[in-house]
Amino acid sequence: MLRTAMATAVAALMAWVSPASAGQTLDGVKQRGVLACGVNVGIAGFALPDSQGVWRGMDADLCRAVAAAVLGDPGKVRFVPLTAVQRFTALQSGEIDVLIRQTTLTMVRDTNLGMRMVGVNLYDGHGFMVRRDANVRDLRGMDGMTVCLSPGTTNELVTADAFRAAGLRFTPVLQERMQDAAQSLQAGRCDAIGTDATQLAALRSQFARPNDYVILEERFSKEPYGPVVRRDDQEWFDVVRWVLFGLIEAEELGVTSGNAEQMRASSQNPAVRRLLGAVPDLGQAVKLGPTWLYDAIRAIGNYGELYERNLGPSTPIALPRGINDLWTRGGLMYAWPMR
Repeated sequence: MLRTAMATAVAALMAWVSPASAGQTLDGVKQRGVLACGVNVGIAGFALPDSQGVWRGMDADLCRAVAAAVLGDPGKVRFVPLTAVQRFTALQSGEIDVLIRQTTLTMVRDTNLGMRMVGVNLYDGHGFMVRRDANVRDLRGMDGMTVCLSPGTTNELVTADAFRAAGLRFTPVLQERMQDAAQSLQAGRCDAIGTDATQLAALRSQFARPNDYVILEERFSKEPYGPVVRRDDQEWFDVVRWVLFGLIEAEELGVTSGNAEQMRASSQNPAVRRLLGAVPDLGQAVKLGPTWLYDAIRAIGNYGELYERNLGPSTPIALPRGINDLWTRGGLMYAWPMR
């Protein structure tokens, strides 16, 4: 019986691991010449095709950074739009090489789904958006409301927990696409949307009358977003993790898309020289060429440029850096030492 149970457990584990999970993702991307990157089906500031069909947003740019680091060209990305329900299956099956799609990093996801959470690229928290004329100021004012939610997300659970803890009632309206939830709120088919605050701000920025809606101030969860890769491919995990850390390190060191070339040629700062490949140590550590991070930074900029271009105060989404600022300015963004 014990032997049978162990065999069953091993078989179940192997079912999660696709052939692409056996440490070959980096070689596969190089041989294919294109990175398959899973993104949202469309949400402003993160991943949304523009009028020319070009994907724009923070997640889309992170895909380009990985492509630039691995392939030397930020354009060598095949964007794969995925709903929340589809995203993990697409990664597990090998349809995509990396998932960069507003995915909350949690313990269960990191340990039980055959995947590995890479690192945090955005700190967020669950919130609610309601009509301004509903005169709702906090969760208690939402008692009895219908709330649009996306199935298969942490937000579905967080909403249920928040209402239950407060002794309040709500009726969930499950819609796979957040764009459908946005339309439902505007049409009066639900009274509120529950999801992460950055997504609420992104959705509201596209409303015909954005000022008619308010995002409640209270946050009900910790929602750290980050890229996700398949488990048991440490080599690929290292590449994606250190591309992300490299963009944060670049901001710390004052390296931008505009000055990277000059700093690579003239800086005497050892940290800058390592980052930009004037010495090859970091590239060798992840089995890439010496200019891997230089190429990524030249392509999309450092983390601060990435944030400001897609989510910052000068964009329609208009989100201040807040906790997503560098640790030296009171935020949480902190790159591990790159040496």
